[in-house]
Amino acid sequence: MRRLLLVLLLVVVVPGVAAAQQLSGTLKKIKDTKTIALGYRDSSPPFSSVIGDNKPAGYSIDLCLRVAEALKQQLAVPDLQVQWVLVHPDTRVQAVASGAVDLECGSTTITLSRMEQVDFSLMTFLTGGSLLIRVASGIQGVSDLAGKRVGILPGTTTEKALADWLKKSFIAPQMVQVKEHAEGLAGLENGTLDAYASDVVLLIGLGRSAKDPSKLTLLGDQFSYEPYAFILRRNDADFRLAVNRVLASLYRSGEIVDVFKRWFSAMGARPSPLLLALYTLHSLPE
Repeated sequence: MRRLLLVLLLVVVVPGVAAAQQLSGTLKKIKDTKTIALGYRDSSPPFSSVIGDNKPAGYSIDLCLRVAEALKQQLAVPDLQVQWVLVHPDTRVQAVASGAVDLECGSTTITLSRMEQVDFSLMTFLTGGSLLIRVASGIQGVSDLAGKRVGILPGTTTEKALADWLKKSFIAPQMVQVKEHAEGLAGLENGTLDAYASDVVLLIGLGRSAKDPSKLTLLGDQFSYEPYAFILRRNDADFRLAVNRVLASLYRSGEIVDVFKRWFSAMGARPSPLLLALYTLHSLPE
């Protein structure tokens, strides 16, 4: 009888021990340290910026916090802490690849070249590249950009797409590199830039945060396709699955629309048919 009880005990306990031992990569790091390092941007509204109480906030931040909350349950770490790590366009990929950041929660476009260094979650948003323009500049279309001062973040998908678009249009503006979106907005406001290039939703957010939004307008043309996702380390299937489970659940339940409304309703925006299709296509079943 005693031997039978011992066997039954092993049947119950061993799988749990084995499951704990199977943790590896980012999930093991998070459980061992009881901390998840989330990368954020400080001037990419409405996706990731610092507002109000000087804490990261935005559409992408909300989604990443949902991931952190789910990991508390999955890893049985109720006191899991979030470590916020500031990243910039030129540091975000390396921050994840090096292990300084576990999940980058910003407005990063999935590209094949970036996949050589890092991996991506399910898509989180869709947008395209355009230009935020000083009304006083007189720019109404691509032909008016000749000789104008156009701000751009170097090393971004926007930079390459804009260069290709301008080349095909035989237009040569004066390109001015900036370090962050906030610097681009400042250039428009003080007159050192005539236009600033980025993704449409980011430009709308920047325009609304301007000292006088009436002095800025959005160019009607779009010159690129920008699918957003969260950056995570390569070859870490278990962590990627954990992240994707949260996103797919939000898409399936329709809760993602509430998150969208929280950050985009003030801009008068609604989920586009293309974005709704993204949510549907990525609402993977369990």
